[in-house]
Amino acid sequence: MSAPLPEPGVVDAHHHVWDLSVRDQDWITGPELAPLRRDFGLHELEPEARAAGVTATVLVQTITVPEETPEFLDLAARSHLVAGVVGWTDLTAPDVTDALAGLRERPGGEYLVGIRHQVQGEPDPRWLLRPDVLRGLSALAESGLVYDLVVKPHQLAAAVHAAERLPGLTFVLDHLGKPPIASGDLEPWAGQVRRLALLPNTVCKLSGMVTEADWDFWTVEDFTPYADTVLDAFGPGRVMYGSDWPVCRLAASYAEVMSLTRELTARLTRAERHEVFTGTAVRTYGLTLSGSPGPPQEAPCA
Repeated sequence: MSAPLPEPGVVDAHHHVWDLSVRDQDWITGPELAPLRRDFGLHELEPEARAAGVTATVLVQTITVPEETPEFLDLAARSHLVAGVVGWTDLTAPDVTDALAGLRERPGGEYLVGIRHQVQGEPDPRWLLRPDVLRGLSALAESGLVYDLVVKPHQLAAAVHAAERLPGLTFVLDHLGKPPIASGDLEPWAGQVRRLALLPNTVCKLSGMVTEADWDFWTVEDFTPYADTVLDAFGPGRVMYGSDWPVCRLAASYAEVMSLTRELTARLTRAERHEVFTGTAVRTYGLTLSGSPGPPQEAPCA
């Protein structure tokens, strides 16, 4: 029996776009990632998202360059789909407060809802606890924005301590903290996720799962222990859906990711599914949903 549909007005709280003619995506290397080495824009995403019942999205940074975030804000201002942008700025810079203010004050700045850094690529597992990073995160909290965490399991302990030190900042865990789904191991990932979930200023994205599994062969059952862990630990009111398009295309189509997430949340009540697919993202990011369809926009940037 198929899982029930989520409530209307689904928010896809995590996707990307890029244009390789604007700048390279230097993380796309090797034959496995070759399918991603082309342009991906909103004009391609929008029909797939609409077909899946998505009426609003959150566009998330891909690379650590200052030019990307203003470009994303311009794109959001011209789009009928993007309701929020999680951008990037150098949290360790002495002028981080001014940089955040400048992004919010520029045209399209009202779409800036959060900041993300590729912590997963930092060699120091305690990067989040560096004094200059904590100072930047504190400035982020004062600005009223949230912080998206893209970390690997061995970095979750530092994420827990950072969230403890900054109770005024909302930390959004991207991709469940990248659990080792392909191997089927739960620990130590699950224990660290539960520790993070004990803190009220933390939220988790039910996203990025398919690329942590066997890309060529996976079943819903492969993901169930991991989805259940975050749903039970955070509760549906602190979990949100994200497609991770187009990265998800390495292992699944947009429709398949949506279907998978519906299956993984089928045990929830109707109200709880509404939280996962809409409510949590709206509250966490402070999104304004118009729900009005419009022509897709070309992505001018990565």
